[in-house]
Amino acid sequence: MRKTMTGLLAGVGLMWACGTSAQAQELTIFWAEWDPANYLQELANEYEAQTGVKVTVETTPWADFQTKAFTEFNAKGSAYDMVVGDSQWIGAASEAGHYVDLTEFFTKHNLTQVMAPATVKYYAEYPSNSKKYWSIPAEGDAVGWSYRKDWFEDPKEMEAFKAKYGYDLAPPRTWAEMRDIAEFFHRPDQKRYGIAIYTDNSYDGLVMGVENAIFSFGGELGDYQSYKVDGIINSEKNVKALELYRELYGFTPPGWAKSFFVENNQAITENLAAMSMNYFAFFPALVNEASNPNAKVTGFFANPAGPNGEQFAALGGQGISVISYSKNQEEAMKFLEWFIKDETQKRWAELGGYTASAKVLESPDFQNATPYNKAFYETMFKVKDFWATPEYAELLIQMNQRIYPFVTAGQGTAKEVLDSLAADWNATFKKYGRNK
Repeated sequence: MRKTMTGLLAGVGLMWACGTSAQAQELTIFWAEWDPANYLQELANEYEAQTGVKVTVETTPWADFQTKAFTEFNAKGSAYDMVVGDSQWIGAASEAGHYVDLTEFFTKHNLTQVMAPATVKYYAEYPSNSKKYWSIPAEGDAVGWSYRKDWFEDPKEMEAFKAKYGYDLAPPRTWAEMRDIAEFFHRPDQKRYGIAIYTDNSYDGLVMGVENAIFSFGGELGDYQSYKVDGIINSEKNVKALELYRELYGFTPPGWAKSFFVENNQAITENLAAMSMNYFAFFPALVNEASNPNAKVTGFFANPAGPNGEQFAALGGQGISVISYSKNQEEAMKFLEWFIKDETQKRWAELGGYTASAKVLESPDFQNATPYNKAFYETMFKVKDFWATPEYAELLIQMNQRIYPFVTAGQGTAKEVLDSLAADWNATFKKYGRNK
C-alpha cells in the first residue's frame, strides 16, 4: 500500500508540474453487496494506481439493488457512472434510455469474439439478434452443482449403486442419472437426502432451477424476437423437464419448499444432501475449510445433459453498463477499455471475479485454479437466460405462481401448469403490444 501511495503522490506532483489540475477524475460503479463487488473494488484500486482515476464500487443489499438503481435511473440522476446490472434489466434500461449504446465500442474492440458468445447474447445484446449492445459481460455466472465426493467414492456405495442401477456411480452426465443418484442417496431415516434444488419463489430461484431442466431437455421459454410462446413454453419437452424437476423435489431434505443459494450451500456443509444446485458465485465458500467442514471432499460438475444430449444451464451474472445520465461518460469508457484487456480479465479472474473472456476461460491456468473452474468454463459457453424484455418482472411472477404449487405440492399436472403459463404470457405480451 505504501508503495502504491508513493506512486500516486509522485503522479500528482507530475500533474502539477505539467500545469494540469491535481483533482483526479472519479468514477462510481453501482452493484449489489456481495463478494464479487469487493473483488471489483480491488481491481478498481489497481486501475487507480495505474491512472490516478479513483473508482468507487458502491453497493447495496441485493433486496434493494434493483429498486435503488431504477429509482436513480428514472430520476435521471448522475450518482452512478456505471452499473453492474442484472441481465434481465437490459430491455427496460435500454428502451428507457438509461444505458449508453455500446454497439460501436463492441465493434471497435471485437467483443463478440473476445467474450464467450453466450455471454454476449444474454448480458449485452438487446433486442435479441439485433447486434445492438448495451453492456460489457462482467461477472459471468450460471448454475452448476456441488457434490459429496466421499459419498460417491465409498466402495460400498459404489457397489450398491451399480447393483441397483447397472452403471457406475459418478457425477451425473444426464438428468436421468441425476434422478437415479438422488433416489439412491435419499435416506430420511439416516437424515441423509438425495439432492438440493432451488425452490424459492420470491424472485428467480425456482425459475432458474426449472430453467436448468427446460434448457437441457431441449426446451425454450419462447421466441425472444416474435414473443410467441404457444407450443414453446408448454411444449412436450418442457412438460417432461418440469415433471422431472418435481420428481427431484421428492428427494430434497425436509422443509425445502423455500430454498435458494444459502440453503443449498448448507446442504453440503451440514451433511444433508449428496448433490446441490447453486450459482458458481457461491462455490468459493465450499472450498474454504473455515466455511465448509467438508471442503476436502466436495466436488463440482456442470449442469448435466437432457435426454437428447442438449446441455445448457440457466444464466446468472451481470454486465457492466455506462449510465446515460453520467457526467463522466468519456472517463467511464476509458475504464471499460482497460477492463476488457486480456491482462485485466486474467487479473479479474485471479481476484475471484468470474470472467467472461473466452481466452481466459479456455486457458489451463484458469481451469486449474479452483476445483470448480473447469465446470464453470464448460458452462459459460452453453448458458441461456430468462426474458430480458422490460416486463420481465411480470413474466417472472407469473411463472412462479404457476409452477410453485406443482413443484412443491404436486398441484395439477405439468401440462396444465405450462398451458396456463402460456396463456398468462400471451396476455402480458398483448398488454404491452409485443405479440401483435
